[in-house]
Amino acid sequence: QVQLVESGGGLVQPGGSLRLSCAASVSGSIFSISGMGWYRQAPEKQRELVAAVTGTGRLVYADSVKGRFTISRDNATNTVSLQMNALKPEDTAVYYCHATYGSANINYWGQGTQVTVSS
Repeated sequence: QVQLVESGGGLVQPGGSLRLSCAASVSGSIFSISGMGWYRQAPEKQRELVAAVTGTGRLVYADSVKGRFTISRDNATNTVSLQMNALKPEDTAVYYCHATYGSANINYWGQGTQVTVSS
């Protein structure tokens, strides 16, 4: 079983910065977390990948955030962070931490944290 706890959302003006963090806790199994990352969902839109670190350490970014967002992961503590700079109103969404776990790559999601970019 995996629990993901997010922190760091909020309201920021355009051009500002926010940092999201997600801590994963694993219980009752010998398996480990593979990939970790962030998705977002804006009102009336589908959930989309923002950035991820794969199980092999490869970094993946959505085109819309390249050069502005940076994802980092600490495997020792099972945490993943997303540094968001030069935020735009279109970055407004609920951001969800995501992890894949075990040999079957089961998906786990955090509860979501709101990011609002507005003046």
